[in-house]
This record gives sequence, C-alpha cells and structure tokens, in this order.
Amino acid sequence: MTGAAVAPPLAVAGTRSAFGRNVRSAWRHRALYLFVAPFALITCLFGLWPVVMSVIVAFRDSYTALGDAPVYVGFDNFRHVLGDESFVRSLWATLLFTGISVPLNVALALAIALFLSLERIARGMPLFVFALLLPVVTPDVASLVVWKWMFDQSFGAVNAALLGLGLPPFAGITRPVPAFVSLLIVELWHHVGFFALIFLSNIALLDPALSEAARMDGAGAWARFWNVTLPQLRPAVVINTVYATIEFLKTFTAVVVITKGGPNFATNFVSYYAYTKFSAGEYGESTAMATLLFAVVLGISALLYRLSARAAPA
Repeated sequence: MTGAAVAPPLAVAGTRSAFGRNVRSAWRHRALYLFVAPFALITCLFGLWPVVMSVIVAFRDSYTALGDAPVYVGFDNFRHVLGDESFVRSLWATLLFTGISVPLNVALALAIALFLSLERIARGMPLFVFALLLPVVTPDVASLVVWKWMFDQSFGAVNAALLGLGLPPFAGITRPVPAFVSLLIVELWHHVGFFALIFLSNIALLDPALSEAARMDGAGAWARFWNVTLPQLRPAVVINTVYATIEFLKTFTAVVVITKGGPNFATNFVSYYAYTKFSAGEYGESTAMATLLFAVVLGISALLYRLSARAAPA
C-alpha cells in the first residue's frame, strides 16, 4: 500500500522534471525557434491548411461545398469516385507511370553520378553540373511548351531528326502509347539531374579505403560496386526513390501543357482528372480524388521507408 501511495508523486515529479528540462532546452535554443517560426507558420498556412480544407470539402455535396451552408454527405463522394471507371483507369495509369518513371530515373541518375565521379572527367565537372541543373531550374511551363513543339508531327524537331536519319516518324502525342512515352521522356529530362546531384553529393562522402581493400582482395569492378559502393549509397537511393515516387504520383503540369489527358485518356492521371472535375464544378468528387491520391502517396512513401529500414544492416 505504501509503495502504491508513493509511486504517483514520484511519477509526477519525473514528469515535471522532464518538462522543466524541455522548457530550459527550448529557452536555450530560442534563437533557432525564432528563425524557424516564420517558415513553420507559412508551411501551416499554405501547406497543411489547404490539405485539411481539401479533406473537409471531400465530405461535402459538390453544389454546396464552397458555399456558406455546405451539406455534408459523408463518404458518398468517395463511393462515387471509386465506382467511376474513368477514375480507376486514371489511377492505374498513374501507378503505371510512377512504376516506370521511378526506377528509370533513379537508375539513370546513379549511372550519371558514377560517370561524373570518374577522375578523368574532373576538369569538365562544372560544365556537367550546369547541364544537370539546367532542366531543374528552367521554368516548368516554358520547358514543357518547347517539348510540345518538339513532339509536334508537322514541324517538330524530333520527327525532323528521325526523318533526316531515314527512320520512321514518332507519333508523339497523337497516339496513346507514344504520348505516354513522351511524358516519360519529358519527366526524365526534368528530374534526373536533380537525382544525379544527390547521388554525386553522397559519392563524395564515400570511404575510398573500402573499395581499395576490396580491389586488393580480388573483387572486380561490378563486385566492388554491388557490395561496397551501393550499400554506402543506400541513404541516397532511399531519398531519391521516395522523392521520385511522390513527384511522379502527382504528375500534373506536363499533362496540362502537353497532352491534356489524352489521347483516349492514356495520360489522364489522377491529378489532372481531379483538376478537370474541379473545373467542372464537381468540388466534392475532385477533392475526394485528391484525398485518395494523398492517401496513396502517404501509404507508398511509408511502405518504402519501412522496407528500407528492414533492409538496413543491423
């Protein structure tokens, strides 16, 4: 009985002590929190709040969703969206696009980074880095308009080059499969440089002694890469994979500028389909689509992190 009577005060005292330490630590780092506060406020106002409002609107009737007296319809919008064959096709197209784009971008970025890390091209490194950064910093719409012109069948540079080489013309954005491939090419051009730079920054931190020791033990180039270099690059692989997954699941601007979801809905990804629904005044269904896509992005990202954590060496 005595022990039971003494335990709660001790627990309270421990809690108060921990709280006091946290307060003192926060006060010591008050300058840091002061500088971070404006960015945290901006993130909440323009990042988290729109997401929360989008989820709320997803449970409202479309005709009253943005009005002063919205009518809540529960999960009706979600049931209607999940029963929509066009949405299901759109979701599968989005997942297929992401499933192809992520390994393609990450693998090519890793290859580029390994190539640029060679000593014999060190002198040209600034030029290569500039070439990698150029697609990243170029305004999206401007670059996408140029790509649309390049894929044009009448005066596009792609077909002009193919015909000049005696090759058959590329259908570009006029047929479903070529249009899908066109978006893969555009997104690859736009993102691969960023991923390569992340790999480059990690390659610069590698311990060369490990690779040299493996070489002295008779390991070939491929064995050194697979067993020594790649495990050290695992954090960069995880970061690039998760970031690429998020980016390609949300592919929107390229669809708006180049394909408009066509032809035959081949590139009607979820983000664009939700946008068309919203433009048509179907606010409840469009935000329900956005909420489902948000859940898919969160779920896949969490799964990738979990799998990477399990694969990490103990």
